[in-house]
Amino acid sequence: MGHGWEGVVLKLFRGRDFTFTVTGTEQVTDRFHRVHVTDGGLLAATGGAHPTMWVRLWFEKDGKPHQRAYTLVDPDPEAGTFSLEFALHEGPACDWAKTVGIGETVDATLQGTGFTLPDPAPSRLFVIGDAAALPAINSLLEAVPSTPATIWFETAHEEDRKLPFRLDGAHHTLHHVERREAGALLVSEVKAALPELLGEDRTDVYVWVACDTATTRTLSAYLRKELGLPKDRVSALGYWRP
Repeated sequence: MGHGWEGVVLKLFRGRDFTFTVTGTEQVTDRFHRVHVTDGGLLAATGGAHPTMWVRLWFEKDGKPHQRAYTLVDPDPEAGTFSLEFALHEGPACDWAKTVGIGETVDATLQGTGFTLPDPAPSRLFVIGDAAALPAINSLLEAVPSTPATIWFETAHEEDRKLPFRLDGAHHTLHHVERREAGALLVSEVKAALPELLGEDRTDVYVWVACDTATTRTLSAYLRKELGLPKDRVSALGYWRP
């Protein structure tokens, strides 16, 4: 299967294609699935991985190519392996993850990923996300393990409270927020708590946001316009559309 017009566009933007081979699968919870793969040379070609690094996987939907982005989990450049995690819902990507077998392959394109923490690294971290962002959240926390972090995590299902966070109890504080009114409750909770947590001196903070597109836009505007955080202290990327 070709990659259609989306693949052509990604090529124009210097997207690089790879093929991953499945080496195993793991059911983490009823609504969360992990697939282990060899990287098809990706990590060697990129010189390794950075926190929150993601790739676009290609699937077929109604006879047409369909791509979705997924974060690299536990990348091992020496072995040329990593895993991919899927918050399960209806769609071709999750259908593939639930049924794929060892030895099967999936096409991928590396284009658009890029993330660098401020230099010097922040001494306080604030993270806002949901199940789709969990792999990226974990990779970010592991990149700065001793940095105090406050996480607001939106849960669409009770099972989301059982997801595998990689938390350090001495440095990380996790708040679960039920998904209500298309993300409005999460926005309200963050607005109620964040100003006091930030304090007057905000030069040492970093705020990372990855929710649905509309919620992410709302929070990004709030952080930059109402709280006055500079662009290099905020990373906001919509991970999905309702």
